[in-house]
Amino acid sequence: MKIILPVAGKGTRLRPHTHTKAKSLVHVAGKTVLEHIVERVLTVDAEELIFITDDNGSQIEEFMEQHFPGVNCSYIVQKERLGPAHAVALASPRISAGDEVLVVFNDTIFVTDLAKIPDLCADCDGLIYSKEVEDYQRFGVNVVKEGYIVDMVEKPDTPVSRLAQVGLYYLKDGQGFMDYLEKTIAAGDTVKGEFYLPAVFMRMIRDGIKFCAPEIQAWLDCGKPETLLETNRYLLSGNRVGCAGTIENTVIIEPVSIAAGATVRGSIIGPNVSVADGCHIEASIVKDSIINADCRVQSMTLAESILGDAVQLTGSPRRMNIGDHSLVIME
Repeated sequence: MKIILPVAGKGTRLRPHTHTKAKSLVHVAGKTVLEHIVERVLTVDAEELIFITDDNGSQIEEFMEQHFPGVNCSYIVQKERLGPAHAVALASPRISAGDEVLVVFNDTIFVTDLAKIPDLCADCDGLIYSKEVEDYQRFGVNVVKEGYIVDMVEKPDTPVSRLAQVGLYYLKDGQGFMDYLEKTIAAGDTVKGEFYLPAVFMRMIRDGIKFCAPEIQAWLDCGKPETLLETNRYLLSGNRVGCAGTIENTVIIEPVSIAAGATVRGSIIGPNVSVADGCHIEASIVKDSIINADCRVQSMTLAESILGDAVQLTGSPRRMNIGDHSLVIME
């Protein structure tokens, strides 16, 4: 199986954290988003990981060489921003007859068992993974009839379906899929100047190709600061990553992840806190936050915060003389 990972894009919704790094290299629950995704796709027999990158591609390549040195990877640069279907189509030279293809977009971390693909795809030609949502108006949804997808509707006004597409796709015939991508691009089938995958899949469905829409267990958005913190909470509660760093005179309120190279002294950490390698935290209270590598936090109270790499944040203790029946709110 060939795995296509489109990791291009500026990640504008995650700024300032994506000003200097690829959006898939932002940390959550003790690992980068990319690390979470790659660990999941490597549960299948992956012959090659094909990364579609932009000008941050060297960061992706360096990361993979460091963290997954034994994995066969290739890198293709998307020089024109022509949409997700165009990005996936750039992998065409790497896809041969007989190749299965799994496409994984990097704004979300999925929770599902990819080993079940052969069983899920026994009576169809591909899988467009889905998740039932209440706010269906925000997403492109799959309309299913008698077990197969018959239509796709972008941000429907009425609840024709609540099965949102989650950015995870499997195709039995990878080369055939590439042919349909080429046809869609040649036909100029765009939305606001960009090529999207639903147009490709609907062309395939009209030609009799059958897709199922299996539901994943969890769909974890990493595209915005607030959703990144939600994902951090979810992953920490599920994995109990634990504290490997130097911990002195500190109260830990689980779940917490503290990397081996971090030091925490005289603080209260947790719940739902990730502290990366090289950090030093002292005399601070931190909860519901992500602290990236090489940060120094001194005498601070942090909640629902994200610190990028090598941030220095220093506060000061407060001296107060407060009388009876007082109410003090400090935000």
